[in-house]
Parts: sequence; C-alpha cells; structure tokens
Amino acid sequence: MPFCNVGTYQNDVDAANNNGIQIFYRTYGCGPVKVLLIIGLAGTHDSWGPQIKGLAGTVTPNDDESLRTNIMAKDAIAVMDHLGWVKAHVFGHSMGAMIACKLAALAPDRVSSLALLNVTGGGYECIPKLDCQTLAIAIRFLRAKTPEQRAAVDLDTHYSKEYLEEYVGLKTRRTILYKEYVKNISATGLQSSYGFEGQKNACWTHKMSRKELDSICAAGFPILVIHGRHDIIARLCHAKRLTEKLYPSARMVELQGGHLVSHERTKEVNDSLLELIKESESAITLNDWTNLPKKSTGCKATGISFCKAEYERRSCFSFMVDIVKKLRTFLLYFFGLFDLAFEHIRGALRNIKLVRVEPILR
Repeated sequence: MPFCNVGTYQNDVDAANNNGIQIFYRTYGCGPVKVLLIIGLAGTHDSWGPQIKGLAGTVTPNDDESLRTNIMAKDAIAVMDHLGWVKAHVFGHSMGAMIACKLAALAPDRVSSLALLNVTGGGYECIPKLDCQTLAIAIRFLRAKTPEQRAAVDLDTHYSKEYLEEYVGLKTRRTILYKEYVKNISATGLQSSYGFEGQKNACWTHKMSRKELDSICAAGFPILVIHGRHDIIARLCHAKRLTEKLYPSARMVELQGGHLVSHERTKEVNDSLLELIKESESAITLNDWTNLPKKSTGCKATGISFCKAEYERRSCFSFMVDIVKKLRTFLLYFFGLFDLAFEHIRGALRNIKLVRVEPILR
C-alpha cells in the first residue's frame, strides 16, 4: 500500500517533530482536475466512497494490485498491434490463461477463440492442493538455490508422478527431463526474486468480475478449458467452476496429467486446440460447442440473462459484502473513539497531583 514519508517534504524543524510519520493515501482516476479528500475523526479513506465514485467515476484505486493482470493483458494487446493482428486465437497457460481471460474481457472483438490451459480464477484459488506432498514441494521450491535443486522441484511441480516414472528406452522421463531442465535453467539463470514476486502478486490479486465474464460470453466466440487431473498448482475444481461461469461458450476437457498437461498429453491438447480453431471459423453454435449440462443460468450468445435464483443469490452475496464493509467501518470508528478516550483519560491521569495525607495524632 502507498505511504507518504511526511518528513521528506517538510523543513528540518517540522520533520524532527513528526517522529517519522507515514501517511497512507490512495489515488483514483486520472483526470486533469486534482481533489484532495481529508477524512474526519476515526474515519478511513473508505468513508469517502460515495464521493470518490461520483468524482472519479470509479472506486478502484490506482494502486490496486488486481490491475496487474490488466496491465499484462494490455501488453499482450500491444504485441498484437505491433504485429498488425486485428484478431487472433488467444491461448494461455496457467498465469498466461489469467492474462488471456483479461485480454478477452478488455478487447473481446480482438479474440477469435479463447483457450485456457490449467487455469484458475486467481486469488484464493491460487492456493495449491494442501497435503504433505505439496507442502514438501513448496519447502523445496523456497530452498532451491541452484539449477539442480530448482530442476528437481520443478519436475514434481509440472508433471504427474506417473508420467515421470514412465520409461523412455532405458531411462525414466524424470532422468531425461532433469538434464534438460538443468541445462535450460543454467543457460537463463534462476528467475529474479523481484520478477517472481511480481508474477505471484499478479496471480494472487487476479479476479474476473461477473461483468467481465458476461462480456466474454456475449462476444460469441468458443472457449476451451483444458486441465490436468493431477495438477497440484491449479486445482481442477477451480477450472471447472470457471468453465461453468462461461456457459454456454465453454467446453471442458480433462486429461491425465499435471500442471504441464500440454507436455504430458501433447497430441490430445494439440488436437483439441486445432478443433477449437476449426469450429470457431465454422458456423457452429455455442450450444453445439459446449459439453456442459444445459442450464438456465450463465450467459447466452444472444445476450445476457439470469434466472431468478441466480439473481437472488448474487443479491444476497452483495448484501453480505455490504454488511461486512459496514461492520468493518463501524469497528474502526468504535475502536478509534475508544482509543481516543483512552488517550484522553491517560493524559488526564498524568496531570493529577498525588497528595500525601499525613495521619493526625491526637
């Protein structure tokens, strides 16, 4: 979160008196008119919410980390512009699938079809499968300092155990792939901590709003979601949930494999991608494309419609979110007043002079 070091912009006397105070701030919008909002007693920046929306047209702060996948998606669009591509079939894997999803929401008219491999919805869905095996892999990943250590842990992260134990001639795939990984990592070097943290934060803060998903569905292009059943990084259940949200535009394909199912099941993945391209260029309807059970919720090729139950569910969720926000504001206000009262009482007690009473002897 952004902070201003107050002393940096004050004279020596004022800077010495502020005891290194840092002030939290946020900016909204990007217009030429600047407005400084100062909140009152025990309030927070959220208290200005209605005015921020009215003045800036948005309540999403400019420093919101969820904008990172937006930035990456715009970078991808810039590459298309550089190449002179008006439209393209957009395929993404893992974090790349999150970026592809954002791209499709930002510029649906530039997408001929969308393929999402080993994808999740971001945020808490980035939490991997929680078991002893995954925990051990995570610890090894954090401790990996050499190409050899990183290669060993990457194999267990990327592929299913069954695939690595298969023999190719006299050697297992693990042995063959390990040498390739060590060679490639040694050539390029380990990823910088700064780059890894940036990508990790982009995944953690990535989210697709209902409005964005609706705009993707309304565009009318087919979507293919491919996932490995043994993926310990991006869990299959989250990919299924995203696919259902994209009904009837999406088709779900589950394959035996891990996070790099595109390497484990190359032929099946390539055949599915080629079919996606072929069908997107034909006159196939989305109802014929999807392999999901027919349902009344979701988005339609001719527009957006939701059943009453779905509307009520979302209304209930929005109500609960609003209640939580208001409760948070109330607690901040309450404890702010409590802290203020406590400081006032403590200050008053400091000023009380204790008087010693001598006993009177008769």
